[in-house]
Amino acid sequence: MNKRAILAIILFSYAMIVLDTSVVLTGLPQIHRELGFSDSGLAWVQSAYTLTFGGFLLLAARGGDIAGRRRMLVAGLALFTVASLAIGAAASPAQLVLARAVQGLGAAILAPSTLALLQTTFAEGAERTHAVSLYSATAGIAASVGLVLGGVLAECLSWRAGFLLNLPIGAAMIWAALRYIPESPRSVGQFDVAGALTSTVGMGALVYGFIRSAGAGWTDPLTQGALLAGLLLLVAFVINERGAAQPIMPLRLLANRQRASAYAARVLFLGAMIGFFFFTTQYLQAVRHYPPSLTGLAFLPMTLVNFAVALQVPRLTRRHGNARLLAAGLAVCFAGMAWLSRVEAGSAYWLAVALPMVLIGAGQGMTLTPLTAAGIAGVPARDAGAASGVVNVAHQLGNSLGLAVLVALAGAGARGLHGAALLAHRVTTALSASSAFLLLALLLMARLGCGKKSVLRQRSRSNATRLTMEPPSTGDCHARRYPHPSRTGRLSGGRRSAGRACALRA
Repeated sequence: MNKRAILAIILFSYAMIVLDTSVVLTGLPQIHRELGFSDSGLAWVQSAYTLTFGGFLLLAARGGDIAGRRRMLVAGLALFTVASLAIGAAASPAQLVLARAVQGLGAAILAPSTLALLQTTFAEGAERTHAVSLYSATAGIAASVGLVLGGVLAECLSWRAGFLLNLPIGAAMIWAALRYIPESPRSVGQFDVAGALTSTVGMGALVYGFIRSAGAGWTDPLTQGALLAGLLLLVAFVINERGAAQPIMPLRLLANRQRASAYAARVLFLGAMIGFFFFTTQYLQAVRHYPPSLTGLAFLPMTLVNFAVALQVPRLTRRHGNARLLAAGLAVCFAGMAWLSRVEAGSAYWLAVALPMVLIGAGQGMTLTPLTAAGIAGVPARDAGAASGVVNVAHQLGNSLGLAVLVALAGAGARGLHGAALLAHRVTTALSASSAFLLLALLLMARLGCGKKSVLRQRSRSNATRLTMEPPSTGDCHARRYPHPSRTGRLSGGRRSAGRACALRA
């Protein structure tokens, strides 16, 4: 098995998804003008994609366990590529939103396949820590390239060109997957269609209700009905998962407090980050009148720092552990977002935008890898696909629901404002709410134990020592920490690998 080739396929396939998300952000103002979207309706360009992405992730993830992960990877690549062609040819808002929804379905099949292949190809410990850090760093690189490339293409050619780039990349990845990735064993089971439908329609109703409230208000009967229907459908989803023979989201995955808190924090973190990209892009183009290419370049203080910090995550994890690194990342990101939320129409770019972006980039670089590692830590092979699906669901749920909530909140207190002043107000309000999301994520990790110190106990097994992480039996928040193996020079190679595995789980 060629692990390097498999890792390259995983990273390039994942990069397609992230790249596409970034490309569309810098093209939003052109899409707004060319196709005639309304201000609130523009959010559906992103929400249609993230809804089907997040809604079908769990079903697709379980499908990888049942039908085979290579088969699902190829199917996702094919659907994503064809939908990209349809987006490039869209002539109306309805066509674009529909094609984006289909593209989200392709991404829902593709994303959990990449993470599940990573999980089953690379052994838990130093090898997987390295692979996960590259997986997370790929998101930063693709986001950076997508913002700049999308801006350049939108200005020099068209916003459509960014989507058409997926055609050669998708074709190449399909060929490589069929050549280098062996098919995984297929397990006997059935698809939880009821779970997929109730979760997707329920989340769709919630997102629709929040976005509609931005224009129709919270007292609108349709807004209230959509929100109520969404909540009821999500309750039905949980009930279905308890009784389903093959649930798309085994509730046992949430029994582990570390994983459950990581999923919740990921929702809040990604909600804040999509708000940062969505509203800052509009601020730069509509308030500061930057062209698309310059808008993409304006994000470099964030994306370059994000990439540089992400590359140091394996070393920082071995030295400080995931819990401390995650807390530090959320705190730094919160500081940057709170600073950026003070931006005004006449603010200087370097002081009010670039410097806060540096903090946001550093915080994101420190946060994503520990969140991803915590979300799949200790999961048995039979649940690898489902666990990777839940990680990605939390990611896309944060994107779709987070953006819908921010769009609804952005118009608060804007009565009497028009033009650039109105948009500047919407940006600062949304970024202030994003700061609150990050603060809640930080408090959640501390409350649920992922930001607390853990007990490390050494246990002898044969001639090797394995370090395990345990919560304090008495519930004491200040449990003592035994010496970390990476800080001693006497441990054998086997014991040092065990220490790295422990750091990943921390």
